[in-house]
Amino acid sequence: MTKLLVVGVDGAAWSVIKPNLDKLPYFAKLMREGKHKSLIVKEQVLSPSLWATIFSGKTLEEHKHSNFVIDGKLQVRDDIKVPFVWDLLEEKGIDVKALQIPFIMPPYNFKCEYMPIGYGASKNLNELEQDTDAITEKALGILKQNPEIFIVVFSALDKVQHFHWGEELVLGWYKKIDTALGMLMGHAEKIIVVSDHGFCARGEAKVQTLPEMSADGEKLKGDHHEEAILITKNINYEIREHKGVFSAIMHEMGAE
Repeated sequence: MTKLLVVGVDGAAWSVIKPNLDKLPYFAKLMREGKHKSLIVKEQVLSPSLWATIFSGKTLEEHKHSNFVIDGKLQVRDDIKVPFVWDLLEEKGIDVKALQIPFIMPPYNFKCEYMPIGYGASKNLNELEQDTDAITEKALGILKQNPEIFIVVFSALDKVQHFHWGEELVLGWYKKIDTALGMLMGHAEKIIVVSDHGFCARGEAKVQTLPEMSADGEKLKGDHHEEAILITKNINYEIREHKGVFSAIMHEMGAE
């Protein structure tokens, strides 16, 4: 069995989860059996920098990874001059794998391989569904190898909410993530579920992270909210902010 499972859900929002717990049995089970709270974003509400903060334990000012593209250059792992939690754990001889971490595009993998449809940039619902199913299956396969720690991030929900916020199908996507969570959570002793940010109607967002219209003329309905989710089970470390996830992982793996 894996000691620690970390599941990231890009854009997951309490405003959808909490009113629908009767339809999200695995979110509900984890919340009953563990602890849950909000994490409030204190820096820019952008996924690349937030996932970098979560898994490096550094602030944006420290890791300096502000977006997927900086000064006209698509960023790659080597452009970020700080170690990530998987780098430090591996140095200590801990068996760690990380799948589809979306701080760069395509999302980053550590000690495993997966290439999403459209390099992770697709917003087609069918392709996003295929990808989510494939990532879930890949994650299950990795967990069956019993790594000491496994990290996976599901990012399709963010794209769905940008274009379909307020529509019934959004809850369907939370159900899909809930099902994936249910398939994975039984393989680990300790669990962290975290989002980089929440979501809201585009007009309610403090900052608009994307133009109102996509390049192909589709109107955006939702945008990032500063309230992110955190659910933990059997984690003996108080996570107070996004970078605290890094510290909790190091603590739980005895690698401080």
